[in-house]
Amino acid sequence: MQRLIIALISGLIFGAGLVISEMVNPVKVQDFLDPFGNWDPSLAFVMGGAVVVTLFTSRFIMKRKTPIFADHFYMAVKTSIDGRLILGASLFGVGWGLSGYCPGPGIINAMINPAEAMVFLPALVIGGWIGQRYSA
Repeated sequence: MQRLIIALISGLIFGAGLVISEMVNPVKVQDFLDPFGNWDPSLAFVMGGAVVVTLFTSRFIMKRKTPIFADHFYMAVKTSIDGRLILGASLFGVGWGLSGYCPGPGIINAMINPAEAMVFLPALVIGGWIGQRYSA
């Protein structure tokens, strides 16, 4: 039960951060991704803040034998760059650029503006299904 409560609190904080930073606004995201058009660099501060926090905290976290609320760390086993990774990253980037949504903000926006999410959410589910079906 404690893990579920921690997961809920973490999700609420993450969601609040996405709303406050306006990453749930697809126009703001598309403007950030368009440096030769109506460029809005403000999301660079959001991403930069995440990178700085990760740089300063990850080395302390990884010195622990286990996470505080889990039995073990879940680390990527595969570290090579292959065609599947490039294809997946490319599809993610194209989808993010065209729609202005990545999964977290898209799901949050589905709660705020369900009509707009009617195209994004099915695409997210189908893409996840295809990825699972064809993963090695």
